[in-house]
Amino acid sequence: MRLATLNNGTPDGRLVIVAPDGGHSANASVQTLQQAIEQWDMVAPQLAATAVFPDMIDPAAVAAPLPRAWQWLDGSAFPAHGDLMDAVLGITKPKTDVPLMYQGMSDTFLSPLADARFPSEELGIDFEGEFGVIVDAVPMGTSAADAMGHIKLIVQINDWSLRTLAGPEMKTGFGWVQAKPVCGMAPFAVTPDELGDNWRDGRVCLDLLVDWNGQRFGAANGAPMAFGFHELVAHAARTRDLVAGTVIGSGTVSNANFREIGSSCVAERRGIEVVDLGEPKTAFMAFGDDVRMEAVDGAGHAPFGVLHQRVVRA
Repeated sequence: MRLATLNNGTPDGRLVIVAPDGGHSANASVQTLQQAIEQWDMVAPQLAATAVFPDMIDPAAVAAPLPRAWQWLDGSAFPAHGDLMDAVLGITKPKTDVPLMYQGMSDTFLSPLADARFPSEELGIDFEGEFGVIVDAVPMGTSAADAMGHIKLIVQINDWSLRTLAGPEMKTGFGWVQAKPVCGMAPFAVTPDELGDNWRDGRVCLDLLVDWNGQRFGAANGAPMAFGFHELVAHAARTRDLVAGTVIGSGTVSNANFREIGSSCVAERRGIEVVDLGEPKTAFMAFGDDVRMEAVDGAGHAPFGVLHQRVVRA
C-alpha cells in the first residue's frame, strides 16, 4: 500500500491511498496520516481494501506524506559514509556498538517539488539522500525484534545540510542545530510489504538514484546498513516512549565502492577528493541548482516516487 498527502490549505493536508499506477488516488477514511498512524491497527485494513481510485493526482498538489511530525530522529547507519566524513573532518569518535543518532527539525517536511530556501551559498549547501521509517507508538525499552512490528511505513528523504556549519557544531560536542534545516520527503509513504523482497532485515535494498543538475551523481544501495531500522527504532526507544508518527532516518545512503557508484551527498564526493587528491574539487550547491532523487528496484519501479528540489535564496 502506498499513501500520499495532498495540500488542502491545512497544516497536515488530506490523506489519500495511491493506486498501483501511481497517478490516481482515493480519499482515506481518516483526514491525515498522523491520524492513521495513531489508529493504525484499525485504519490500515480499511485503507488496504481500497479498490477504486477515482481521482487523478496532480504532482504539484502533493505534500510530504507527513507534512509535520512530532519527532524526527536521524541515524548514521552507513559505515562507508561515517568513516569517510570523520576522517575528512578530523573527528575521532569513541568506539561504540550502538547506533549514532541526533534529533532534528520535525515541524516541517518539504513537499517533493518544493524549493529549498537558504540564506547564503557560503553555508555549504548539500543534499543527503536517505531512507526513513514512520512508527506507531513504541514503548520505552522495546527490543529490536519487537521494534520491527512497529515500523508501519517507509519513506525517502532529502536531509538537507549546511556543511560550513556542520563541522564546528559537531566539534562542540553538543550537536547540530543550524547545520540541519528542514528536510524534504518523496511523495509516497509505503508499507513494508509494498517493497517485497527489497525490504530485508529492516533495510531498504533499493538503489537510490541521485541526479544533480541533470547529471547522475550517485546510485548507492540501501542494503549495507550497519544497523537495520528495527535496531535504530530500539535504540531511539531505549530511554523514551516514541510517539506514533515518529520518523527515523538511516543517514546518508552510502556504499563502500562509492568511487564506482557515486554518492548521495556532495560532502562524500569532496571527502573522496581530499583522500585521493589532497583537496576537494567539487563545489557545494549554488542557488538555481536542483537535485532529483528516486529509489528504484531491478525493474526500474520507483515505489516512493520522485523527490525533485531546487535550491533558492531565502
